[in-house]
Amino acid sequence: MATATGSDLLPTRSHELLQRADAELVAAQFSSEAWERFSHAHLAALRGGAALLAVRGRPGGRRPPRTVWDMLRVVAPELARWSDYFAGGAGLRSAIEAGRFDAVSEERAEQALCAAEDFIDELRALLTAVASPMPPVHGAASRRLGVRAS
Repeated sequence: MATATGSDLLPTRSHELLQRADAELVAAQFSSEAWERFSHAHLAALRGGAALLAVRGRPGGRRPPRTVWDMLRVVAPELARWSDYFAGGAGLRSAIEAGRFDAVSEERAEQALCAAEDFIDELRALLTAVASPMPPVHGAASRRLGVRAS
């Protein structure tokens, strides 16, 4: 009998976004150009952040945050360090999208890839913990639950 894992229990949209993040990571790992590696890594992190927002929801209010990184700071303050890191790379990704392929060094691209991999791992752990069913109860409580009515 197969058992469901935490990631199997995620909302469909969150699961899809994590799969897209994984695909971006693979693309980054196989990219030969620094600008391409950086862009794929940054997009992987963006998709991962969106996967968490799909579970935790988007913050509301009079002037809600506009970027994924701003929203994550509100709904997942434990990820503020990651939000700050990737928000800091958004301008560089915009420069790359504008055709400035020399804007990113090999070292910066590799740092972004490593950071994106670590970020996705942390997100997956958070999401799996949220989606996982309650662990079985052991001890006296489980013995009481095992009694059948006659």
